[in-house]
Amino acid sequence: MSEPTNDPRIRAQQEDEWLAVRCQLGEAAAFEELIVRWQAPLWTYVRRLVGEDDEAREVLQDAWLRILRGIGRLRDGRKLRAWLFGVARRALMDRLRSAYSRAGEVALGDFDLPAEAPWDDREADLQALELGLGRLPLLEREVLTLFYLRELSLSEVAETLGVPAGTVKSRLFRARHLLRREMSERSGTP
Repeated sequence: MSEPTNDPRIRAQQEDEWLAVRCQLGEAAAFEELIVRWQAPLWTYVRRLVGEDDEAREVLQDAWLRILRGIGRLRDGRKLRAWLFGVARRALMDRLRSAYSRAGEVALGDFDLPAEAPWDDREADLQALELGLGRLPLLEREVLTLFYLRELSLSEVAETLGVPAGTVKSRLFRARHLLRREMSERSGTP
């Protein structure tokens, strides 16, 4: 483990690395801390991709089981963040594959968000952005969520998705284009 720093991103990475080591040593309090620290970010990620609470809960429960069983195989604690999102993604993809094979089609829920009266222009913009993001295909929604909303670096997104960084860049380009188009269609501007 490296020297402490004042950079919050590096400090968070160091804390994650130490937390991973503590979990690998079987420290019960470390597992609790891992869940407390990562439950909300993983929930937000899975919920955004799935579109409904019940399905997201099941996917996340599966992901946590995989995380707790597999943390001993994590070789580099500095990569805990990307590894966690990767485990959650694999749990989601396995569930989607299973649903595809059973029903031939996956019902990911209705992605329309409830219409609420916006408090101001910013609130309306955020709602429009959330709605536009929810209407994107899964791959594009996923890459935007990981990069912009979960703030993973290009290399972390690439590791999470199991694709080269160049593929992440091209998916981000396409996703931004689709989101822009979706939002302009909704607002009526060209």
